[in-house]
Amino acid sequence: MILRRAVICLALVCQVCVLHAYGAAPDSLNRSRLRTVVIGETALYGITMVGLNQLWYADYPHSAFHFFNDNREWLQMDKCGHAMTAYYVGRLGMQVMRWTGASDKQVTWWGGSLGFVFQTTIETLDGFSSEWGASWGDLLANTTGTGLLIGQQLLWHEQRIVPKFSFHGTGFAKYRPEALGSNWQESLLKDYNGQTYWLSVNPHSFLLKTKDEQGGWPRWLNVAIGYGAEGMTGGHYNPLYVDANGNQVTFERYRQAYLSLDIDLTRIEVKSKALRFLFQTFGFLKVPAPALELNRKQGLVFHPLYF
Repeated sequence: MILRRAVICLALVCQVCVLHAYGAAPDSLNRSRLRTVVIGETALYGITMVGLNQLWYADYPHSAFHFFNDNREWLQMDKCGHAMTAYYVGRLGMQVMRWTGASDKQVTWWGGSLGFVFQTTIETLDGFSSEWGASWGDLLANTTGTGLLIGQQLLWHEQRIVPKFSFHGTGFAKYRPEALGSNWQESLLKDYNGQTYWLSVNPHSFLLKTKDEQGGWPRWLNVAIGYGAEGMTGGHYNPLYVDANGNQVTFERYRQAYLSLDIDLTRIEVKSKALRFLFQTFGFLKVPAPALELNRKQGLVFHPLYF
């Protein structure tokens, strides 16, 4: 399912890159640009969904629309991915709408809801597949991600709390490479044990500013709260694994909470347009930094540098 979300994000990033090359946003609504966006997003939506249907769903039998409960899978790590994808697809949608010169209200609601629309369509396709089914948990996560984006835009006209992602390699993939990845690239998408999802908070945005706008805290320095999980080789439970010596290998599944510093790349002032666009593009990644981890297996753990 992560692969499907990655396809959507990649397609939208490509669209934003193309629009970025055609200049800055106008001061008022440019109807020609709006038509371009409507036609482009409609075509992108149709091509992406038809492609996913053929590549992902065509090999599985269809069924009547139904729901299934996957809320306990992967210790809810997949739900974090759903929320983050909905947030960033919506954020890309807002960038596209700004390019048309649309009003702030139109940018927020039309662009910001794009992630929910894309994710809900995929959930509907899941609902008609006998292999899966629509998930209330996924829908709630999608709504949460979109709500975080639109809510902040309506309340503060900026994003002060930003979801982020980080990854480090683990030793779990070798026990189930078909599920967790047979190489680093696959594990990046599949191995939830190595993924951490963060909420990166910008304190500068919440502080009362002085006349010099410093507010006593660097505007680019964030505090991040993270969530992760380990010991998982399966969704609901870990399948039986016996090593070459005939010994059964077991893992304890547990959750992890993190506290760390982060850098908001989008708040770093740079003159280069290329560098600014690069910072915007990779702003979803948590910058490696020292971190505190809390889990029920080891207690409090300090990481000098956590990825």
